[in-house]
Amino acid sequence: QVQLVESGGGLVQPGGSLRLSCAASGSIFSINDMGWYRQAPGKERELVARISRGGTTNYADPVKGRFTISRDNAKNTVYLQTNSLKPDDTAVYYCNAYVYSRGISYGMDYWGRGTLVTVSS
Repeated sequence: QVQLVESGGGLVQPGGSLRLSCAASGSIFSINDMGWYRQAPGKERELVARISRGGTTNYADPVKGRFTISRDNAKNTVYLQTNSLKPDDTAVYYCNAYVYSRGISYGMDYWGRGTLVTVSS
């Protein structure tokens, strides 16, 4: 069993910053891609950013130049530095990881429960 736990969300004023973290724990052999998604009220979940195990990144157009994804493979943790936040960034942010567990030959997708980011004055 693998768990992903996000932290770092909260209320921030427009133009502010937050650093989100997501730690994976459990029976982990290795983790391939990790990513952040978000879901705003009344909207579908959408990709924010993803990072490969080797560090290759890709970002959704609305966050390019403002958000930075990174990871610490030794800690099984992925981060999202969010800068110049806008009200449109308000959403629940979810962590995602493709995990190979010990003793299992195939990988599986796991999701965290989400952390709320509210951008408002």
